[in-house]
Amino acid sequence: MLYFLGYDIDEPLPWHSTLSRTRQLYGEEVFRTLFVKVLRKAIEKGMVAGKRQAIDSAPVKANASMNSLQKKEILQDGAAYAKQLRSDDEDASDANGNDDGEQQGQSVSASKQKSVEQHHAWKDKAYKGMPGGRKKSEEGGSEEKYLPKFVSNHTHYSITDKDARVSVKPGKARQLNYHAQIAVDTAHHVITCMEAHYADKKDSQCMPSVLNTLTTNLRSAGLVVEEVLADAGYSSGEALKALERKNITGYIPNFGLYKPFREGFSYHAEGDYYQCSRGTRLVFKKIKSTHEGAYLLRHYRSSSKDCKTCPLKQTCIGKSNEKKIEDTVDKPYYDRMHIRLQTSKAKRMKKLRSSTVEPVLDTLTNFLAMKRVNTRGRKAANKCMLMAAVAYNLKKIMRWMRDRVIADVKAAEIKAENVLQTLFYPLQRVIQDCGHRASYQLMELQ
Repeated sequence: MLYFLGYDIDEPLPWHSTLSRTRQLYGEEVFRTLFVKVLRKAIEKGMVAGKRQAIDSAPVKANASMNSLQKKEILQDGAAYAKQLRSDDEDASDANGNDDGEQQGQSVSASKQKSVEQHHAWKDKAYKGMPGGRKKSEEGGSEEKYLPKFVSNHTHYSITDKDARVSVKPGKARQLNYHAQIAVDTAHHVITCMEAHYADKKDSQCMPSVLNTLTTNLRSAGLVVEEVLADAGYSSGEALKALERKNITGYIPNFGLYKPFREGFSYHAEGDYYQCSRGTRLVFKKIKSTHEGAYLLRHYRSSSKDCKTCPLKQTCIGKSNEKKIEDTVDKPYYDRMHIRLQTSKAKRMKKLRSSTVEPVLDTLTNFLAMKRVNTRGRKAANKCMLMAAVAYNLKKIMRWMRDRVIADVKAAEIKAENVLQTLFYPLQRVIQDCGHRASYQLMELQ
């Protein structure tokens, strides 16, 4: 490593605190430039094909504890609520890569607070008597009980790190995290993209930003991304649209609620309607929004006159008067992905993804200090993750150079051995022939 970095074996190295202080002085752009420069070195060595990329994410613990959570101030509806909605939109744009340094809001609207409290009401009943943690109250300094299971990003924020978000993975404790989004080239497992995102954002919401950064990093070196491999967490209408806009073929399992077909019903695209086995049509009525406008559904419905006399009414719709079918407006994208996933190549791509990106994430978290960040703020966390990726790629380049040298030395040895055999084989035959003749002559004399 000293030789690779240009240091003599007895030359003193920079003090470690110098690096951490320097990291605070420079902005994100410097670290992105360093990452891209190291990536180009790997591309020049022939370590990156660029054609196929595997994408995944991992939670990174923030430098803040659950004891730092504080309830948001409840705003009254009206002008204050409109202001809060605008701030939420800004947070959403920040999570997609257009970050201008805005932090999580310290207040929540009254209507949103009410919906969150209703959501947690059943948890209070289901987990009644569950032991919780203790924290000091602001009033009088006495301790009050709290349950980490019930805190929400809608109602609480960390006073230590306002960019950290509460998240949880199955089988692990709920804590304040960031999300590391990573893209790895499948040729030789070189990291081609690394970003820090808010932990309360889904992987599918981060996909457009990751694609933009990934294609920009590789395009600067003349490489074009053709295929992307990811798990079902990246499946959404927006993610699939982003892939098709960039002419990238994706291999992403559709999310669990997707239905490729409806049993007993056939869809006719030319008329945009469903038809049951008895010929009754379910025509398109309107587009409905659900979950506060997060999802748009196409609503199909039959006529009550057609279903009223149907002999299958009881098993089909029960006591209802008409049959209803709802599909997401992005169903054509999911259908195309479903057809692609039935091929034998898709099964190979699934194994390739898990064998490519998951070992890289394990190496980063267990050996390159990316299990948690020791800074505060999303931008500072992004610097830490970029430096971990830079260190990983540098080690890959060093190992690649060593392996190439060893391979060249072995090839030179084999070539030299072949040359020696070519030169000395005729001489060896002449010596052997002379020896045989001498032995024959000696035998005749005897």
